[in-house]
Amino acid sequence: MMETLDIPSGERAIARCAELGRAPYSDMEGGLFRPYLGPAYRATCEKLSQWMAQAGMSTRMDAAGNLVGRYEGLVPNAPVVLLGSHIDSVRDGGFYDGMLGVILSIETVAYFARAGKRFPFALEVIGFGDEEGSRFPTGMLTSHAVAGVLKAPDPAMPDWAGTTTLAGALEGFGLDVGRMHAASRKGDPVVAYVEAHIEQGPALEAEERPLGVVSAIAAQQRYSLVLRGMAGHAGTVAMALRRDALAGAAEIILAAERVGRAGTDGLVATVGSLDVVPGAANVVPGEVVMSLDVRAGTNAARDMAVAEILDIARQICRARGLEIDMTLKQDLDATPCDARLTALMEQAAGSVTGMPAPLLVSGAGHDAMIMAHLVPVSMLFIRCAGGISHNPAEAVTQADTEAALRTMTTFTGLLERHFG
Repeated sequence: MMETLDIPSGERAIARCAELGRAPYSDMEGGLFRPYLGPAYRATCEKLSQWMAQAGMSTRMDAAGNLVGRYEGLVPNAPVVLLGSHIDSVRDGGFYDGMLGVILSIETVAYFARAGKRFPFALEVIGFGDEEGSRFPTGMLTSHAVAGVLKAPDPAMPDWAGTTTLAGALEGFGLDVGRMHAASRKGDPVVAYVEAHIEQGPALEAEERPLGVVSAIAAQQRYSLVLRGMAGHAGTVAMALRRDALAGAAEIILAAERVGRAGTDGLVATVGSLDVVPGAANVVPGEVVMSLDVRAGTNAARDMAVAEILDIARQICRARGLEIDMTLKQDLDATPCDARLTALMEQAAGSVTGMPAPLLVSGAGHDAMIMAHLVPVSMLFIRCAGGISHNPAEAVTQADTEAALRTMTTFTGLLERHFG
């Protein structure tokens, strides 16, 4: 009798994600860290390539370091449906963010290969190398390359540890930073990109639903704010004379929270990092570098909130005698998923679970929002315990993962009927 883990299943998908959560598939002791083009990334690509081959796929690494497996269609040079997510992880991350989508894509192809089923389109599974930006100070670098919208990256861009550059890391894989653009699929017959991903939020758990269908990915803007005042002795500078950069930053943080709470269209505003100079207990802070991250379901809601927060920040700094510099670090438009593909995914999820799948706006960014520059996209969300992600506590159930796999295979069958 065939063992359970010898056939495509939600159980096997979970087991494979867990296997990839430890050495040699992690570059940190006692946790998961899989940065782009690191030793763990190499080992992970080798293991994924084995699983792709077992599922009937040929494999290759593209010019940007993405792993690609291809399951041929009924005819040579058939159109392509891309399935996938990202391979890299944040530091001390969970097993399922990104990787579950890659594994479910492999399991989807394995399901059809086992049945001897082929389509009028080829199925390709893509594992993107750099979605998180956890090694280099950029994110979604490799999906930009595939979508054909990559701006020339800085070859001298240092990694987080200062041990190598982007050019050096690519050279270690036999790749050339000057040729990353060759990963572009523009001009190729790619007709859709489909990504399964843990929800990274609590909505599905609150609604007691295993799966959700993404209608859009939120617009994002990220700023770096630098506040400059005057450092001074904590015991001798009178309160009325202080130009305390940290106190000004605190006011801006609370203002961002107020604006975010009052917003609509899924608006959220976050200050996630502060760098205080000189950072001594007995010195009035003279400089603060802080982040500001604003997201919403529409560009308009995001832009209104950003304008309001930045205006308040200027007022606070004027009142406190502080200088402020504001630098836009990231600007991503809201990305609607394709209406036709969304309807098919809703139909597939509903037939598998016996209940309508909620339509959700993703507050987190995904490679799908970059791939939308190339092809129509669709996303399937899988319930995760407590809505927790980017954390070792990430958890999914076998039943939900099985439902996700069956939805992916059902969706692919529906896509065949609607093809052309």
